Amino acid sequence: MTSPPPTILQAEVAPVLDLLTVPPGHGPPQLGRSAVHDLLRTRQLASINLGRARRIPAHALTDFIRTRLDQEAA
Repeated sequence: MTSPPPTILQAEVAPVLDLLTVPPGHGPPQLGRSAVHDLLRTRQLASINLGRARRIPAHALTDFIRTRLDQEAA
């Protein structure tokens, strides 16, 4: 009697998401703390809360810059 072939499990791998801190830590370069907080408050820059810490996904900063460049080009 032969045993059934072993089942191979494949783990789904999620892409690593770079999260930036709000200055004065290692936040978005060339932006001051108050400027970043203003952008977060007005929802021009997306962020998430992890416990009591606020983090900015790196892609949100890229999206913000693209939007601003498109606005200035128009």
